[in-house]
Amino acid sequence: MDDTLMQRPQRPAMLAALERLVTTESPSSDKARCDACADEVAKLFQQRLGLAAIRHRRDEAGDHLEIRVGEGTEPIVLLCHHDTVWPHGTLRRLPFRVDGDRVTGPGSYDMKAGIVEAAFALEHARPRRPVVVLSTSDEEIGSASSRALIEETARHAVAVLVLEPAASGGALKTARKGIADFTLEVDGRAAHAGTEPEKGISAVEELAHQVLALKGLADPVSGTTINVGVVQGGTRPNVVAAHARAEIDVRFTRASEADRVVAAIQGLRPQLEGARLRIRGGVDRPPMERGPGVVRLAQLTQAIAADVGFPLSEASVGGASDGNFTAAMGVPTLDGLGPDGGGAHADSEHLLVESWLRRTLLLRLLIEAL
Repeated sequence: MDDTLMQRPQRPAMLAALERLVTTESPSSDKARCDACADEVAKLFQQRLGLAAIRHRRDEAGDHLEIRVGEGTEPIVLLCHHDTVWPHGTLRRLPFRVDGDRVTGPGSYDMKAGIVEAAFALEHARPRRPVVVLSTSDEEIGSASSRALIEETARHAVAVLVLEPAASGGALKTARKGIADFTLEVDGRAAHAGTEPEKGISAVEELAHQVLALKGLADPVSGTTINVGVVQGGTRPNVVAAHARAEIDVRFTRASEADRVVAAIQGLRPQLEGARLRIRGGVDRPPMERGPGVVRLAQLTQAIAADVGFPLSEASVGGASDGNFTAAMGVPTLDGLGPDGGGAHADSEHLLVESWLRRTLLLRLLIEAL
């Protein structure tokens, strides 16, 4: 394939745009910094496409951006997010750096490269229908303030293309697990552990029973996992614990499994007489299931990739994205269209430039094919 098709002439401009986004740090919980990064995203689309972004302002969370290309109904929606998991100041330890084919820096791979990819793909695309780009500020913390906007924008879309990074090796993501989060609090009764332990009700002991019950709800064969990741309880070793608490992460591949596990957790009952349970939480993101619409999109994308000259596989992954919301609505959704690389949420975060260039071309051709 020649350099023009591979978009190598765009490499310097794409890297410069990515550097501006990465060096504008944007921790999810920091509204001011997320809004500053949103400013940079808006500038990028203004410079490349000549389009002003619609700003969806939020009082508590960072603002969300919407960029519309063309008019009409049944758009193609490109989903991005400009928030990251990294605290402010990470750049001092992990600066933006280009080393041959490898780019590092906090949020570069997950997923500021995807935002740049969307802008450069659209700059040269000739879409046959409208395209809407959404860049949100709270994906990494559950999308509470952006979910309604995402779902409303995608409701009449012909396809949703998620610019999250590729799965390992460059695979498309055609299935993602859903997520449910719970907090379990146990109330017992305090007593002196040495002189009258029989008068106490140990919240820690009750919590131990509940942890085992929770683990029993998992079904690894079906892809359902349950992790009790945080446990707290008691005050002193010589006091029967009056209170204990656990934070629970649940992952599932099918909506039916979500229904089963959520009902079971909400139906937990104390094992020790006099103990009390308080359970809060529920499903944060439904699963992205590999339905017919997802399969059709993946097959079209794979055919385009083959014409361009590179193989493209697919994968199911355990993490969730905003594509889970749109797939659960029945809208054909394809995830993992961002670059290959690795180390999301870790110090080893990096993307591979040649993959990024190829996938920018792939995204442009896919938009035109739709």
